[in-house]
Amino acid sequence: MDIREPTKLELNEIITLSPQAILDGTLGEIKPTNEKVKQLIEPLLEKGSSYIIATENNTLMGWILIGTSKDQFTDKKYGFIYELYVLEEFRGNGISAKLMNKGIDQLQKEGHSEVRLSAFAGNHAIKLYEKLGFSIRTVSMSLQV
Repeated sequence: MDIREPTKLELNEIITLSPQAILDGTLGEIKPTNEKVKQLIEPLLEKGSSYIIATENNTLMGWILIGTSKDQFTDKKYGFIYELYVLEEFRGNGISAKLMNKGIDQLQKEGHSEVRLSAFAGNHAIKLYEKLGFSIRTVSMSLQV
């Protein structure tokens, strides 16, 4: 398995698959259009965020999108994991952990002493995040009225 930056062709494949990634990551709550995905991702890439992908035999298996964010209260910059996704047929093989470790290493090399991420309650990936040392920092709550 190769863990590396994507080619332009692979980047286009990621953007095409991203609506499904967001649907899965939000437990079916959000189903964005391809246009909305581009509106979300393009500004991140323009500001220096980057993808790291997992491939085998030139087949895309999954990706992580990492970058820099800033705390709204302290203005402190930190590394942020915007997206982690492994295609369904490749799940259960440790690809997520490899992508996370590579992403965290990259953010650390860029000078970040802290890495944050957000996840929907009930997302199975939370177990992986906890195993890697992440802990709950804030809780977002919702009330349907």
